[in-house]
Amino acid sequence: MCRHLAYLGPQIPFGQVVLEPPHGLYRQSWAPRHQRHGTVNADGFGIGWYAPDDPLPARYRRAGPMWADEQLPDLGRVIRSGALLAAVRDATVAGADAEAAAAPFAAGRYLFSHNGAVAGWPDTMAPLAAGLPARELLRLAARNDTAFLWALVQHRLARGDDPGEALAETVREVAAAAPGSRLNLLLTDGTGIAATTWGDTLFHLALPDGGRVVASEPYDTSPHWTEVPDRTLLRATRAEVHLTPLKEPAT
Repeated sequence: MCRHLAYLGPQIPFGQVVLEPPHGLYRQSWAPRHQRHGTVNADGFGIGWYAPDDPLPARYRRAGPMWADEQLPDLGRVIRSGALLAAVRDATVAGADAEAAAAPFAAGRYLFSHNGAVAGWPDTMAPLAAGLPARELLRLAARNDTAFLWALVQHRLARGDDPGEALAETVREVAAAAPGSRLNLLLTDGTGIAATTWGDTLFHLALPDGGRVVASEPYDTSPHWTEVPDRTLLRATRAEVHLTPLKEPAT
């Protein structure tokens, strides 16, 4: 399992939402409060952020635990952004892909992460892999379930699906092929956030300064965090949040 977070709002140092909160991703890397599967997220981390007037995000990823990175506090203090996605990783299956397996994954203007696991990976995904062009499979950044889910989402985005529908359809397809999967997906293009709940927790928070946070779990004790029901698609901007139920795939 993993923990992840997306932020939209005024320009702030990214450490303000990733490192400084008392129960932020930094602390969640060793002491998450709501994580249902796994206890320590020490198998990599990443932060992706958007600079003003540049639609393409930058990323900083490492294969080790967030708490062991000596450069991160300085980066979190000086790099400012009005949109970011960050994640800490607890690998479901050990692999050799190092930081390539750590979210956020990126393509064009999008950043993506996955909190969960595909049941029966990789065998259950063989029928879905057959539906992707070979060039897309050959471009997988890592040999894990998250990288494959990202390929499925990218395929839908490329054909014109909006971000929310790309996530929702991917979750339905994967859940039908691999029942019991946990599929909390998170996607941003720097202007909006799309996310799914399917087997784990998700919360959202409107900030007093007009910002918005979507996260696996609250990073502080504010009473204004709202939990998203399971089997839900979330679409968020700085101004509003829309929730749509996700139906179980037909059997």
